[in-house]
Amino acid sequence: MKLHELRDNPGAAKKQKRVARGPGSGKGKTAGRGIKGQKSRSGVALNGYEGGQMPLYRRLPKRGFNKPNRAVWAVVNLGLIQKFVEAGKLDIANEITEDALVAAGLTSNKRDGIRVLAKGEITAALKLVVSGASKSAVEAVEKAGGSITLTKAAPAAEAAE
Repeated sequence: MKLHELRDNPGAAKKQKRVARGPGSGKGKTAGRGIKGQKSRSGVALNGYEGGQMPLYRRLPKRGFNKPNRAVWAVVNLGLIQKFVEAGKLDIANEITEDALVAAGLTSNKRDGIRVLAKGEITAALKLVVSGASKSAVEAVEKAGGSITLTKAAPAAEAAE
């Protein structure tokens, strides 16, 4: 096979319909846009416009509130930590800090702190120093013979649980 013999598989590339190229094309004259009116002209932006009627997005009530300064956690699961320990990317002899988790590649950045969740199995005895952890994650690590030290105070919602 030579370079000039290369072809797509039959039916792989569909030819584009060339509009407004004469009556023989099947899309000549008005190019499939019909006759006159706003939609037949160029530069039309009708997204959400309902012809003077109050648009749907303004008729529906707005609900909820997004707190602008809320804490955004970087979430790390125990199963993933175990995988990184087995791969030799985390050293369990020393304390595993948030910086060590970022350096190992478990998460791209710390955000407002790293929170450990109990998804997955943990068998290594770890000494974790993180901003937050779920109760089940703390129990799982302590059951494996390790410990979790929390650097930030738990939010009120977690304290109530």
